[in-house]
Amino acid sequence: MKLPSKSAVIRLFRVLAIAEAFSWATLLTGMYFKWVAQTTELGVEIAGPVHGVLFIAYGVVALALWRTQRWPFRVALFAGLAAVFPFATILFERWAGKRGHLTPADGGMRRAREHETAGV
Repeated sequence: MKLPSKSAVIRLFRVLAIAEAFSWATLLTGMYFKWVAQTTELGVEIAGPVHGVLFIAYGVVALALWRTQRWPFRVALFAGLAAVFPFATILFERWAGKRGHLTPADGGMRRAREHETAGV
């Protein structure tokens, strides 16, 4: 069985980070209509499972990147925590990208370590 390339996993992670954030938005909207407006439960019935699948997929791919990209534990912890708070996966994806944690080449990790040692 051939494993996907690092760049493919990174692209998938970026897509899932955005999709997970949008699914939060739809779930929160569905919760508004269910609990505040008390008009329908349809939004929660649809968005809930979709969000659940995206949440789990994001977590699995984050764990894969932790291993393949050799993220420090702190980065993996931030990735996991980002999935818990609405829209934080997009912020984490941008933060990790700027620090070289989402660069497929080994040079990306070197740049990330240099960035961390510089105190940024």
